[in-house]
Amino acid sequence: MSGFDVLTRGDVLDSALQARDYLVSCGVPGALAAKDPRLWGRRAVDHSRLGWLDLPFASRGLLNQLGGLVSEARYSGLDHIVLIGVGAESLAAQAVMEAQTPALAGAAGGTGAAGPERPAGELTVLDGGDTAALAFAMERLDRTLVVLASKAGVSLEGDAYRRIFSAAFRERGLSEREIASRFLVITDHGSPLHDFARQCGYRIGLTDPYLPGHYGALSAYGLVPAVLAGADADRLLDEAASLVPSLAKDEDNPGLLLGAVLGGCAQQGPGGLARDKVLLREPGGPGALSAWISQLLAVGTGKRGRGVLAFEPPGGRGDFPDVHGVSINPRSAAQDESDTSVWAPLGAQFLLWEYATAVAGWLLGVNPFEAGSTVVQEAEDDAATLLRTAGGGPLTAERPVYVEDGIEVHADFPWPPGAELQTVLGGLVASVPSDGYLSVMTYLSGDFSGRYLAPSLARASGRPVAYGPGPGYPHATGPVHKDGPGNGAFLIITGDPAPGDELAAHPVPGRPYSLAELQIARALGELRALRERRLPVIRLHLRDPVEGAGRLTEAVRAVAGARRP
Repeated sequence: MSGFDVLTRGDVLDSALQARDYLVSCGVPGALAAKDPRLWGRRAVDHSRLGWLDLPFASRGLLNQLGGLVSEARYSGLDHIVLIGVGAESLAAQAVMEAQTPALAGAAGGTGAAGPERPAGELTVLDGGDTAALAFAMERLDRTLVVLASKAGVSLEGDAYRRIFSAAFRERGLSEREIASRFLVITDHGSPLHDFARQCGYRIGLTDPYLPGHYGALSAYGLVPAVLAGADADRLLDEAASLVPSLAKDEDNPGLLLGAVLGGCAQQGPGGLARDKVLLREPGGPGALSAWISQLLAVGTGKRGRGVLAFEPPGGRGDFPDVHGVSINPRSAAQDESDTSVWAPLGAQFLLWEYATAVAGWLLGVNPFEAGSTVVQEAEDDAATLLRTAGGGPLTAERPVYVEDGIEVHADFPWPPGAELQTVLGGLVASVPSDGYLSVMTYLSGDFSGRYLAPSLARASGRPVAYGPGPGYPHATGPVHKDGPGNGAFLIITGDPAPGDELAAHPVPGRPYSLAELQIARALGELRALRERRLPVIRLHLRDPVEGAGRLTEAVRAVAGARRP
């Protein structure tokens, strides 16, 4: 795919055209093209915060520098790249690899759609969720290069995984110098992680500290891990560069139209209804690109009681008047039932959505580039405090208010006599506001996902359902949940390690806790952050995650059946 287009229809079109005309009359396209920071007030945005507009060209120099590193890695037999990162730092690289996997398969054989032969590899992302990815990486330790990516310091997960890999390399007989050569750190110049990496002797790739993290898909954060794994980043930048001339136009500007769709719909229309929720559809099902778009919109617009929440099927089944559907590269415009369709190759998709988020933020009256509140960091800091004060003991003294078939119910409200699990689930879905949503966050080491609960919860609540694994999902979308409209209800699911999951239960080297305990601490930190904002939230803990997942699914289906008209 070489072209790009945005097609919108129905009542969404009316809102979009009105918003686009207003944007043009205010000179927004020209000001953005000129990287004029005064769009958000005289001192609200530094000029350098708009450097993402130059990345399709500026990142060419980065690719030239990477050639030698890729050759060195392959010469050393390192073709398995482990990326440690939570949120934006990992999602862009995942999206690149998902889009280019068929081409890379061709490159492995030296022929096919990949074009010139490139050294093929594979990418494994560790974001603190399922330990299956860690087990996969450990089986390939002899050919693994670890990339630790963060704009700030070392996260709890980054620290844990770094220690695990260092210990594993040490057990293989590698010297400390050889271990250091197996790590590459991508961070901002002068960040705490920069100083830490220098002390450890790791190789370091530095990025622009002024570049917003959620706008870094075409920077080192998105490109370096993917290139090391064999992706064709030259093609990706070509795709993005082909879009740039259109972004300076008042007409035939797909980024402007998409931003007008997002921002115009999210503003209150007739009757006070805001279509501030977006259902993202990809032809092959939800992927890393949808997850990346979700975090971009959440971080860019989730401020000051406003924000655009994006979610994935099947949580959007039903006709919700405050939701509009967006299809990404649908196979047929005639058969696409979404309100808006977006066609573009991946490199252009990155730049298109970044531009559209900037425009939507302007329409909503929020600064899409500011760091915003510390809602995400608060939850991690709280988790770190829990782990430190526990000292290897229980993380919390909170006792479940009710236990049913190995499922603990943790809630901060009185438990009614004679109630059961179905009752509390029914109460949770009933607490979802008429213009709100339900969010399911799973902190489990198995493969159970909120995706399995979403259809039933959507039927039961009559509202859309967002879902994702922790800590990655709440880290990526936390701003819209906590600083946005404040109309969400939350179900947090935790569990003991699955039988046979030794990696989850094994202590992190040099720390008094395991990965499973770290995951629970993360969940508790998120729980406290939501409770502090007086948002409806319950936590269900599965003592046996396999059996508990089945029982929980049955209970949710029962709630949906009981509430069906």
